[in-house]
Amino acid sequence: MNSGKTIFAQLIEFLPMHQFRKCVNRYQGNHKVQSFSCYDQFLCMAFAQLTNRESLRDIVSCLHAMQGKLYHIGIRGAISRSTLADANNARDWRIYAEFAQTLIRTARKMYSNEDFGVELENTVYALDSTTIDLCLSLFPWAAYCKTQAGVKMHTLLDLRGPIPSFAEITDIKIHDVEILDILIPESGSFYIMDRGYLDFKRLYSMEQASSFFVIRSKKNIKHRRLYSRKVDKTSGLCCDQTVVLTGKYTRKYYPDKIRRIVFWDEKREKRLIVFTNNFFLSAKIIARLYRERWKVELFFKWIKQHLRIKKFFGTSENAVKLQIWIAISVYVLVAIVRKSLKLEASLYTILQVLSISIFEKTPILQAFAKHKRITETGDVSKQLLLFDL
Repeated sequence: MNSGKTIFAQLIEFLPMHQFRKCVNRYQGNHKVQSFSCYDQFLCMAFAQLTNRESLRDIVSCLHAMQGKLYHIGIRGAISRSTLADANNARDWRIYAEFAQTLIRTARKMYSNEDFGVELENTVYALDSTTIDLCLSLFPWAAYCKTQAGVKMHTLLDLRGPIPSFAEITDIKIHDVEILDILIPESGSFYIMDRGYLDFKRLYSMEQASSFFVIRSKKNIKHRRLYSRKVDKTSGLCCDQTVVLTGKYTRKYYPDKIRRIVFWDEKREKRLIVFTNNFFLSAKIIARLYRERWKVELFFKWIKQHLRIKKFFGTSENAVKLQIWIAISVYVLVAIVRKSLKLEASLYTILQVLSISIFEKTPILQAFAKHKRITETGDVSKQLLLFDL
């Protein structure tokens, strides 16, 4: 059925074009545009993400080499280095941010029943941020000291998937905890956070919104124990207490009871203390939920290694944010394709296969079936030796 289409053309068929046009119209992205539309721009940048291009010149050269196939994958406008650079600087990054959110909503529905290691019906999020370093001389608008520049990417990761349900690109000087001010807590959901988000006034707002938090404590938090529950110390748990805060400001900002759990983390080889407002789950499950927070760190590591958000194709703030949001869109699109086609391969494997077969005219399922056969029949013992010992 898709034998006459390139893999890239089949991939972009999963894009909700009606929603994309709505995002473009909302910010007048194609106003006075003659030939190189926002859709052309998105496809060029998506191509760069999928094939690991290094620069604008690299993108344009590779696309020109496939000139005869560009029309069939949806690129109608003439491509040049200056045209793409101007588009990245001028087209509003919010077009692609809102489109990414559309893809995220689709992906989250598809992954809503995924198992993430804890038997829990509630939605569980991990909140964290990562710094994307920039060159100070090229990105002076992102300076945060005399010698360094960068932006901060805040992400709320749905652990079922994992799919980023919320992302915000901010100045690096913005403190992590300030993101809680724009985050709208969902009733009944769990939010797993590190101690950088410890602010009892904001946490009490989450309590009043009927959402649950599990957050690592700092050592100097003053409290008074009301009573303790029995714990199985062979499982790594040290104590499970109900306490009230006694600090000058903390007792004012969080006047209710709060649960304090102490456990030993074998991976970090540390004794960790967490606070939570959930009094129903066992201490063992609360400890496991906090351990699942590492998935958001893996997500940051993954996208930095496999998507283009460390080398940028433009130096303006708009170009940087635009590239990051398109990178997120590509990540989520691949996740949607994986679930839609019921592919068993990991996202990393899918991206690796796409990077070398993007312009092949073969059905996507056939391309991954071929890769699976090669993987299953591969035998290291049959490989030729480089040096004969």
